[in-house]
Amino acid sequence: MTSKPEGHVDLFCPSCSLETEHTTLREKGAGGGVDLLVRCSECDNVHTVILRPRKLVKIGMTLSDGRSSSFESIDSDDDEEIRVGDTFEHDGFEWTITRLEGRDARSMKKMVAGSIRRGWAIRVDRVIIPLTMTDGEVSRSSSMECSPDTIFSCETHIEVEGSTWVIRAIHTGKGRTLRGRRAAADIRRMYLHAE
Repeated sequence: MTSKPEGHVDLFCPSCSLETEHTTLREKGAGGGVDLLVRCSECDNVHTVILRPRKLVKIGMTLSDGRSSSFESIDSDDDEEIRVGDTFEHDGFEWTITRLEGRDARSMKKMVAGSIRRGWAIRVDRVIIPLTMTDGEVSRSSSMECSPDTIFSCETHIEVEGSTWVIRAIHTGKGRTLRGRRAAADIRRMYLHAE
């Protein structure tokens, strides 16, 4: 519905099958919302449009941020379709849904919010990349935090913990590469050598 001069709104016309300008003929408050009797300016079809506020539901969601997880209640419209892979914002962070369960505890790929029993999501606005750092014969583990779209290239220099290192190899989960570039979101581990 688009804002227009008083008494005029853009609505979907069931006769034209288009969104067109409509003139409001009558307005009646009902059910916490409003019923509008409107006339299409294109075909003169008169029809009723029922506008009601959406009901909010709280979805129990396990939010995983690296190694820590918390259980939160996420607000949604009860009729909103939610899918695995959808991204949402909560407490200033971005999350992607990885699993949804219905009332019968079965996993589903998409559901209407009002029928979701619980869900799981992972934080996606940052990634933590595990590192193997080798200096001579000594190797140690560490990690670094960055945005998912940061690009890393083999044989380039990187500063970690106050020292400069060379990216020797990048592991993506599908194998290790000694050359090429990868986005942080695709990296499972980076191997660094002292400069």
